[in-house]
Amino acid sequence: MELPKEIYLEVVTPDRLLYSGSVREVSVPALNGYLGILPGHAPLLAELGVGVLSCTNDGVQHHFYCSGGFVEVLPDRVSVLAHVAERSDEIDVEGARHARDQAEQLLRSKDPQTDFAEAQEDLRQALARLEVASRA
Repeated sequence: MELPKEIYLEVVTPDRLLYSGSVREVSVPALNGYLGILPGHAPLLAELGVGVLSCTNDGVQHHFYCSGGFVEVLPDRVSVLAHVAERSDEIDVEGARHARDQAEQLLRSKDPQTDFAEAQEDLRQALARLEVASRA
């Protein structure tokens, strides 16, 4: 049995359909690391983490920031249901740099009231947004 050459990808947020189309490969940030998905992949359901979702379509790579939600993988389809997802051209680079700087400052803080887990999460989100924006 020959595997298909493409897989259908949908990236959806509560507000909109961000991407829909056939792709050759998909990389999705899951909670425990990135998932590489090719056509014919075994079915799975995973929780999304924070990071860069990327896909290749006709030799062109597309990159999206995504955070939270779920990914469902079927042999012929990948459905990404993200709490937040943005295309590279939608990212506020200055805002992401500011968020990164603030998070780094909090992580260097000696203040016992600092929520270090929240600061780490803010830093992870800001760095992922900056990475997507740099790939535009």
